[in-house]
Amino acid sequence: MIKGLFRFIAFLLLAAGFVGAVMDAARSLANSTLDYARIGGTAFRLFGDRFLQLQPAVERNIHPLLWDPVLSNLILLPTSLVLLGLGLVCYRIGRRAPAVIGYVTRN
Repeated sequence: MIKGLFRFIAFLLLAAGFVGAVMDAARSLANSTLDYARIGGTAFRLFGDRFLQLQPAVERNIHPLLWDPVLSNLILLPTSLVLLGLGLVCYRIGRRAPAVIGYVTRN
């Protein structure tokens, strides 16, 4: 049951990643320059002011070095690549076990 849920989530993430990649490609062709949606901009559009509260919360509660070199670079990644990567991870977790056709009786 859980593996089926992971496969369903993987399907949704992969579909969203491909849609994002097509939108980025269309935007890049229209502008005649490489232009892609960053995960930080997407998160800001989805969560608004709560996303802006992430930096002070991470620096105050976890560690300041986690924000500056790590998370500040991660929010610059393309949204489509992040969604495709998460979809592949969920697919790997939820994949079916290979069918056992036979077994070897010799040592």
